[in-house]
Amino acid sequence: GAGLAPEVAQHLFQPFVTTKRQGMGLGLSICRTIVEAHGGKIWVESRPGGGTVFRFTLRAAAVEEAADAG
Repeated sequence: GAGLAPEVAQHLFQPFVTTKRQGMGLGLSICRTIVEAHGGKIWVESRPGGGTVFRFTLRAAAVEEAADAG
């Protein structure tokens, strides 16, 4: 696709912001809440030539956390 307009991209992770006619605008807001709750960040980038890329990071789990989970 053509990607996101800059004015849409800056508000994309806010609740009730959508580019879809039937969209509720909650999906990316929920994603941001989950990612940030796990110590990460989420963002959007426009691709040269068109399109959009969503990226996120999460913090690494400590060895003790991994052992407790198993």
